[in-house]
Amino acid sequence: MSFIDDARHWATMPVPGASASDARSAVYAAMPVDGLAVLWCRLQTLGLKEQTDETWAASVYFDHLPHNAPERALELILAVLASDAETRVKMQLGQKFGSALIYNHAGRLIARLEAEAPDNPRLRWLLGGVHWWAPGRELKARLARIADEPAWRADEAARDAPAVRLDIEALPLDALARVWVEQHVRPEKDRDANWYALVEHEHTLARSDPGRVIDLVLAVLAIETDPNVLSLLAAGLLETVIGAETIDRVEREAARDPRFRALLGGVWYWNEPDDLKARIDAIVKGPARPDAPA
Repeated sequence: MSFIDDARHWATMPVPGASASDARSAVYAAMPVDGLAVLWCRLQTLGLKEQTDETWAASVYFDHLPHNAPERALELILAVLASDAETRVKMQLGQKFGSALIYNHAGRLIARLEAEAPDNPRLRWLLGGVHWWAPGRELKARLARIADEPAWRADEAARDAPAVRLDIEALPLDALARVWVEQHVRPEKDRDANWYALVEHEHTLARSDPGRVIDLVLAVLAIETDPNVLSLLAAGLLETVIGAETIDRVEREAARDPRFRALLGGVWYWNEPDDLKARIDAIVKGPARPDAPA
């Protein structure tokens, strides 16, 4: 699978295995589009520490909307574009929401988009960031003709330029841990080149120096207690380096630090080899009691 195919797969699929409750879905489905747009805009301003069960449920509804109700999704886009929301918020339409809609339903919506675009510069601007997701050359070409890609790219460049560019690779461990928290708790709309550099550094370390990743996990754990952040730490950084080459270190750290042992409970390791799963099970679940039923 190519990079583009991989990106298309992840960017255009609904969140697997997660759905809002029927009651919440019914509430969102019954909301007028203007109210739905206000809710969507509000969600874009929330950072990781501000997420709750209700905001996650709303986010899942919006993740599914472009797949399940494309006309309503387009109405939402038009309402958000017409609102007074800041540009960074509106640019979030170009992420999963807009890409999913164009990839899955460009053919169904193309006539409406072509009718709306001439008198809607903000729609042309948004199409400048998502038109290439359309399946097939003809649809891509039709959308490209009504898209204002230069305007989108200009705002994209402004969004991604940090006020101060960090040299992520040069940061000492304690500073790197603070930056990791600062970058990962901010709303997605506020991510810039520093966030992308941090993520790339994480991937590089996971491949080349998994021990350093464990050092970073421990450093973050020493300064952070928020459950949402710790869930991300477990399912992200720590999970990427769980393996045969690190399990001895993991066992030592878990024996020394109860919080690190608890963090392992948030790691998905069920697809690991049986011997590795058994060792992680022993850490997470603890030794079996002699009087425990078989």
